[in-house]
Amino acid sequence: MSGRWQLAGRWVILTGGTGGIGLAALEQLAGSGAKLAVVGRNPSRLAEATERLNRLGADTVLGFQADLTLLSEVRTLAEELAEKVPDPAVLVNNAGAIFARFALTAEGHERTWALNHLAPFLLTNLLLERLKAVAPAKVITTSSDAHRGARLDLERIDGPDGFGFAGFGRYSQTKLANILFTAELARRLEGSGVGAYCFHPGFVATGFNRNNGALASLLMTAARPFARSPQDGARTLVWLVERPPEELQSGGYYYDQRVREPARAAQDRKLAAALWRLSAAQAGLGSPEGGDGR
Repeated sequence: MSGRWQLAGRWVILTGGTGGIGLAALEQLAGSGAKLAVVGRNPSRLAEATERLNRLGADTVLGFQADLTLLSEVRTLAEELAEKVPDPAVLVNNAGAIFARFALTAEGHERTWALNHLAPFLLTNLLLERLKAVAPAKVITTSSDAHRGARLDLERIDGPDGFGFAGFGRYSQTKLANILFTAELARRLEGSGVGAYCFHPGFVATGFNRNNGALASLLMTAARPFARSPQDGARTLVWLVERPPEELQSGGYYYDQRVREPARAAQDRKLAAALWRLSAAQAGLGSPEGGDGR
């Protein structure tokens, strides 16, 4: 029988929670009784978001500031969450961006890759033991149908060569990586009580891609009449948070509250395993959660 998962008194952690579908999802969850941990990069927007959620009647709201393009800040965030949110039931990896120009972070990673893939990979692994301790629990990652047509050259993932750097092309690669990560995480967590899911929110009218100059902003404005609202874009995310785990498919790629078949590359188990090994090395984790042979 279909129903809602009991969220009252349980912690939901969500990155990218100060705007767009992240904030829209948190607003919809404010009346669920869940405790909300909101992660954002901009301190003033983070304060505004937490105040808004408090006004909407959320049980408990905590804000955490972090620049998730930097793995050092991901690690600091995980430490802060471990101190203040010791029993998370849901982790939502939602933060993401598209960057029109190639640039490396101070840690040497291409910044789209660092933010959209390495950050959720590292944060998830750092919080997994706590998620397993309160199982059933969930890890939900925002992906996109932009993954279709993307391919990954794991030997050149941080460089501008190989594919030729293009903002949308690199973004598409990270969305493919999100699905592969979810599938491999689900495999490694089988029997643990923690489910892994990802979803496509649709084309949503938010501030996304408005950080790439006047032309990108103009194109997004022109496309706005054809886009979903943030509230509509957040619907599948909220549904995944609220749905009982036994009604969901761990490792599944969801769109409009249904499991969808992703592109063939996203179903490549060998690529998923190789991506996990590379990501673990880049994040300084070795072979977490079962190692290479599991």
